[in-house]
This record gives sequence, C-alpha cells and structure tokens, in this order.
Amino acid sequence: MTSISIIGAGNMATAIGARAAAHGHSVEIMSRDSSKARAAADQIGAAATVGEYGAKPVGDIVFLAVLSAGAVDIVTHYGDALAGKILIETTNPFNEDASGVVTTPGNSITQQIAAVAPESTQVMKAFNTVFRNVLVVDQPLDVFFAGGDPAARTQVAKFLETLDMRPLDTGGLESTHALEWAGILLMGLARNGAGFGAALGAK
Repeated sequence: MTSISIIGAGNMATAIGARAAAHGHSVEIMSRDSSKARAAADQIGAAATVGEYGAKPVGDIVFLAVLSAGAVDIVTHYGDALAGKILIETTNPFNEDASGVVTTPGNSITQQIAAVAPESTQVMKAFNTVFRNVLVVDQPLDVFFAGGDPAARTQVAKFLETLDMRPLDTGGLESTHALEWAGILLMGLARNGAGFGAALGAK
C-alpha cells in the first residue's frame, strides 16, 4: 500500500483518489476550502482523510490536482513542506478555447513548478491526457508521464501499475511541454468525433 496526498478537491482530485482507494491505497485530501476537502474525502470513502492545507503532506507521492493558473502559487505556498516528495501535477494550461496552450517550450507549468519547489522535490506531470470520466472507470488505461529523475519515474511507474495502468515514461522535465500539447490533441479528438470517453495510448 502507498500513501498518497492530493492537493485539490475537484473532479480530478476525487477521480485519482477514488481509483487509488479502490486499489488499496490510503488518500489524504488537502484544500484551501476545508469543507470541499471533507466532501471529496467522503466521496472517495473510508480510505481518505483530510489534511491541513499547507502542512507537510502525509503521502510520499503528492498529486497537485488544481487549475494551472494557481499551480505555481500553491507550490510556493507549501514550500519546504514538499521537500523530498514526488510531486505529480495534472494541469492543462489551455488557452481560452482549448485550441492551444499558454506556455512555451522550456517553460511548461511543470517546469515553472520545479523552479519554485524545493530542490529535493521530484516534480512530474501525469494524468493531463486522461479525461476524468475515463479515469473513474476502473479498467486498464495507458498513462503518459514525464519529469523528475529516473529513480522517481521508476517509483511512479510502479505506483501506476498498482492502479491497473500502463505507465508510459516520456522522459524528464524537457518532455512536459509536449505532454501539455498532447492534452490539446486529446481535446481535438474528443471534439471531432471521438467523444469525451476517448483516451490516448501507445502500442
């Protein structure tokens, strides 16, 4: 069993938490709004608890499941509380009509987060190419991820496998901007016939 913490209490946070709980992991939910954190934990079930926003997360793996616009500020707020953790951010920095991203090569949201996180924090990106309604269906699923060092990516891959997912390692932080554009690719597929039950994968 792995203990994970999730910063955020929205749809993606509850989807990740529910899938982790269903596969035997404990989940801590942390949110500025304690009532939303409690509601998310209640939705996930008995495996979930509520942590104090800004305090050191219990989990060795911490998910940042918030809107991209606030992600860097949240990590700055947590500061040294994230030292030594694996931090997986799930954001998609889409423009207003989701036809592109607002970031540039070498300056992905993940890279911006890594710049303000403690040096010992392994910052990664995952789940931004998975729709929430696909994630909650407990079926095998490919998940692209990037960032961190090789040892951290190996640890995350092992965790994803416990969730009945096939981890697809796309490399270090330099690959995270490409994953942001992969989110745009998924949106394009969904809007042009594939629907929002579509999922990206590899063979």
